[in-house]
Amino acid sequence: MKKKIIVLCLLIFALLTINIISRESNTNLYLPDLGGVYSASFDDIDFSTEITGMLSEGVIDEIIYEEAFSANNYNGEYKNELLRWGILRKGYGETPAADPGAPELLEKYGGKYLGDTAKNHIYLTFDEGYENGYTSKILDVLRDNNVKAVFFITGPYLSEHQDLVRRMVEEGHIVGNHTIHHPSLPSLDDKTLEEEVLGLDRAFFEKFGKHMQFLRPPKGEYSERTLALTQKLGYVNLFWSFAYDDWHKDKIRGAQYAYDKVINNLHNGEIMLLHAVYKDNADALDMIIKGARSKGFEFGDPADLLN
Repeated sequence: MKKKIIVLCLLIFALLTINIISRESNTNLYLPDLGGVYSASFDDIDFSTEITGMLSEGVIDEIIYEEAFSANNYNGEYKNELLRWGILRKGYGETPAADPGAPELLEKYGGKYLGDTAKNHIYLTFDEGYENGYTSKILDVLRDNNVKAVFFITGPYLSEHQDLVRRMVEEGHIVGNHTIHHPSLPSLDDKTLEEEVLGLDRAFFEKFGKHMQFLRPPKGEYSERTLALTQKLGYVNLFWSFAYDDWHKDKIRGAQYAYDKVINNLHNGEIMLLHAVYKDNADALDMIIKGARSKGFEFGDPADLLN
């Protein structure tokens, strides 16, 4: 009788152990999401303003952030003053001017907005907050012209458009981190910021076996703290030396407009930001690549910007 009781107890213990291990395994299985990537929806994200800093046309929007920052009460080692990446274009062949002190701050924390200005290379990047039906065409053009690019994606994009992301990976492009929910990074505490970045990275790694290396801060908003923290997480913050107001999907001005805007501002070491949601960009991309090459520029490998 005692032996039966002992055997029964051992059996119950074994079943409980298996159940615990099983639950832990399931927890680990879903850990890469951190409750964010696959539960995030495009409806939860505001893409109405993609850049809040200065372009040549002037300030894009005046947005008040005091409430978000006062709630943060950050008193750490690094300054958390909200900075908005901005550039002043100077025309063809001329290096744009960035905000005073911004290039030095980026360099301090390993960020980039320019490649080597001694070389006539252009680095092509696309922001892919959401899909608007043009990415396949963009990928076709890049393939046909043998150009590699960086595509910055959000959590919902990875969740809902894995076919396109897989194509980016398989065709040799770099997939960059644009966070799960596209928030202004300085408004987040350290833990939430890490979850926005690392949650997306782990979900991407789970699907494609690669880690993300470039981070593009949503809206171009950053601080010394966010630069320092994301550098410690292993990221290169990649800003840009060319952009224009191309995130308004309904503001169609034609492929020639997009072509002229880009070609008239080409410069050595350019990191070009285009939004893939914009029809004009997709329609003009082949002309842009061929036009830039006809003027002596070449499209560099964005992986070189990691060095």
